[in-house]
Amino acid sequence: MKMAAKRDNSLKVTEEGHNATHNGHQVSVQEASTVDVESTDKINTMQHDQKSDYSSTTVERANDKRTLQTSSIIDSTKHMSSKTGKQTEQNDYTDVRVHQLRDQLIRARVYLSLSATRSNPQIVRELRLRVKEVERAVGEARKDSELPRNANDRMKSMEQTLAKAKQIHDDCTDFVKKLRAMLHTTEEQLRVQKKQALFLTQLSAKTLPKGLHCLPLRLSTEYFKLNSSQRHFPNEENLENVKFYHYAIFSDNILATAVVVNSTVSHTKDPSKHVFHIVTDRLNFAAMRMWFLTNPPQQATIEVQNVENLTWLNSSYSPVLKQMDSPSMINYYFNARTTDNDSNMKFRNPKYLSIMNHLRFYLPEIFPKLNKVLFLDDDVVVQKDLTPLWSLNLKGKVIGVVETCRESFHRFDRYLNFSNPLISKKFDPRACGWAYGMNIFDLSEWRRRNITQVYHSWQSLNNNRQLWKLGTLPPGLITFWNHTFALDRSWHVLGLGYNPNVSLKDIERAAAIHYNGNLKPWLEISIPKFRNYWSRFIDYDHDFLRECNINSLSSI
Repeated sequence: MKMAAKRDNSLKVTEEGHNATHNGHQVSVQEASTVDVESTDKINTMQHDQKSDYSSTTVERANDKRTLQTSSIIDSTKHMSSKTGKQTEQNDYTDVRVHQLRDQLIRARVYLSLSATRSNPQIVRELRLRVKEVERAVGEARKDSELPRNANDRMKSMEQTLAKAKQIHDDCTDFVKKLRAMLHTTEEQLRVQKKQALFLTQLSAKTLPKGLHCLPLRLSTEYFKLNSSQRHFPNEENLENVKFYHYAIFSDNILATAVVVNSTVSHTKDPSKHVFHIVTDRLNFAAMRMWFLTNPPQQATIEVQNVENLTWLNSSYSPVLKQMDSPSMINYYFNARTTDNDSNMKFRNPKYLSIMNHLRFYLPEIFPKLNKVLFLDDDVVVQKDLTPLWSLNLKGKVIGVVETCRESFHRFDRYLNFSNPLISKKFDPRACGWAYGMNIFDLSEWRRRNITQVYHSWQSLNNNRQLWKLGTLPPGLITFWNHTFALDRSWHVLGLGYNPNVSLKDIERAAAIHYNGNLKPWLEISIPKFRNYWSRFIDYDHDFLRECNINSLSSI
């Protein structure tokens, strides 16, 4: 039987991170030190709350606080015992005996804390002896196969002693009070720990591993050693060739972008007809160019642009840029001492202050000569040839998407504020949501329907964040309302950055897999079983990666 505390303490980043974009500003480890002061205050506050909870318990409870792991253990022990034989036969639960032994320890410690037991020295001595025996038997075991041979004997002896202790307690009042105290203390302890884990996970997702901080510095140094003639990419005549396959990638993460490009090219039949348009920020511009100059993806064409060179994209033209410059918006993102509900913590990520996240709404302006573009997020890995998407008939729609409404929380009411009449009068709360990350865009249809102006209108209306919070998916749902074409789900499988239960079968047959969420594959907090899908497209023997200590084990 798995303990409640164990289940809750195993961090599963929920769908709160779903479809969140990530290409914007990330904080390096060095820069994170400026955040640590506020972060430490917050953590200290959490720990103070936890200590206060402990101090409110009696001395009797304090002696047992290290054993308070669940409120349902005792009631369910017999139920688990009756199922043990069947579970062992099915080989589904290989840790049944481990949990039974741990349950016995909790029961024994509960009895030891009760006054009726303490008045019987013989039972006290016997219980303490059994506790020591079982503790030695369990040790650090996580599976039944790790238990010693005498574990069954220890379990039987403990059960007999527990039966003796039970006979002493004719009145269950004290026992019930103790369990209630355990329940209250455990729930409070769990609440504080979950809150702290959520905060630390969000903080980890915003920081940049030192290896990925080192890499652009090394690349930039080498780039500025090149003369002007060495800084140009070949095949620039392909950049506006409408007969070729064009991809748009907006990122400040060099290694992640390299994986997207490498995985895409490795599955194409003719790489020479594929063009990758990369837009990055000023800090990573030289490094991004240097990487692809020294690591060209076969015969594919590469373009790297600096977002600051898109001079037409300014606060006079873009409402979202104007909003980003406002003091209230900056304070909203960077005020780490906010007392708002924890569920809004994911919205307070400074990455949303970067225009990089909103470039996807300006594709026709960025690529004025192109008719179709495939947009790829930098946490995507391509596993199959994507060229069939260009010949797909979108039936007059602007964007091809994979819908995500198999679960109820992926519908419009999850992302938009339907208490506002501007939203409720225009949209269906049960309408199906969809995913950014791998989307084919018909730019000709986009221009014909003036979609950019639609986006600007809604962004202006959401000046005070009353229609939706933050991110790019909510305005995407609104902007492309009735302009989406549903693709087969196998084109784009999501959740590898927050959901460890994504089907391996779905992953294997997917054309593209998406690490949306906080657990990015280049972070230590990533889901281990999904890392290899990403890391296999990186040559860890590359000189720059070795110099920056980026390896396949840590990916940092």
